[in-house]
Amino acid sequence: MIKRNKHLLIFSAVAVAVVLILIFSTRSKPVLVQVQAAEIGVIEDTVANTRAGTIMPCRRAQMSPPMGGQIAALFIKEGDLVKQDAVLLELWNEDLKAELRLSRSEAKAATAHAESICVQAENSEKNAQRKSELRKTRAISEELVDQAVATAKSQRADCVASHASATVSKERIGVVEAQLERTMLKAPFSGVIVEVNGEIGEYVTPAPLGIVTLPAVDMVDRSCFYVMAPIDEVDAPGIKPDMQARISLDAFKDRRFPARVRRVADYVLDREKQARTVDIEVIFENPDDMNVMLPGYSADAEVILRTRSDVLRAPTESVIDKRQVYVFNADSNTLELRDVKIGLENWDQTEITEGVERGELVVTTVDRKGVADGALAKIEKSETK
Repeated sequence: MIKRNKHLLIFSAVAVAVVLILIFSTRSKPVLVQVQAAEIGVIEDTVANTRAGTIMPCRRAQMSPPMGGQIAALFIKEGDLVKQDAVLLELWNEDLKAELRLSRSEAKAATAHAESICVQAENSEKNAQRKSELRKTRAISEELVDQAVATAKSQRADCVASHASATVSKERIGVVEAQLERTMLKAPFSGVIVEVNGEIGEYVTPAPLGIVTLPAVDMVDRSCFYVMAPIDEVDAPGIKPDMQARISLDAFKDRRFPARVRRVADYVLDREKQARTVDIEVIFENPDDMNVMLPGYSADAEVILRTRSDVLRAPTESVIDKRQVYVFNADSNTLELRDVKIGLENWDQTEITEGVERGELVVTTVDRKGVADGALAKIEKSETK
């Protein structure tokens, strides 16, 4: 009898152990979540671009010489910093240089010839004046006086014509100099050379009208950048020049650059298979921020439409479809799905006007598997403030 009771006790203990193992094995494991406390603070109503914007230089020049020819000298390479009016490349122009030397010599000779004729005219005028005085005493005939006066007037006219001819010769120098200038490509502003399409000895030609060709030199001004960003046509009417904004870039993930709206385009872009948008230009407020920019970086522009202080706010990623949030109940370690009403919102924060109290922990990882109303949860990493 005793042996039988002993076996019964062992069987009961094993059964209880099996039941406990089954209970604990089937019990749900808590889902790991990240949370943040709803807090009082400042909230901003913002709009952002619908597609990635682009960092644009305030000045960019894609240049080719105004005339065709063979590259005789190339003074720059990609990456060089150049000053305004620096010569970037020069076409073969020995013929024009020779013509310029000839024009200067001709102008010099014409000037000397004009001075010679004018000296003769001055002497003739003095001679005519002396003969006029002698005529008063009847020492010479009136005919000789008339001849002297006519000669003086003729030579004075030759003097004026010679000076005019010398002026024409000097102006011709300017014409040749202008032609020579067309063989040189100069920097229109100070900047950096980003591309050179040509080598010494190669021929370059100006782009035909209406046909896009590679520029001989492409340069940008590194001292000034802005963001060109497309805004949905629905949001565009609320954006005005001089509104405050923020710029974010994939290249600088942890930084936001203060900015302001410089311009809103005067027309709507209607591109095939894309939503209609309006381009805006947003400029950096801190000039030093532009020192780290490169043309072509992708960028986002967030324009601040309105600002409100002392409101209850929660992370935007915690708000589901603008009407629900998960709240972590620290007493029961469970999640509670609540309906909420929201006010102003932006990428970071959303105003909660109803449904959550200050200090309550809202779940920011709402897309994790296992997050559901009533689910057991455990805080993975607290981000409460």
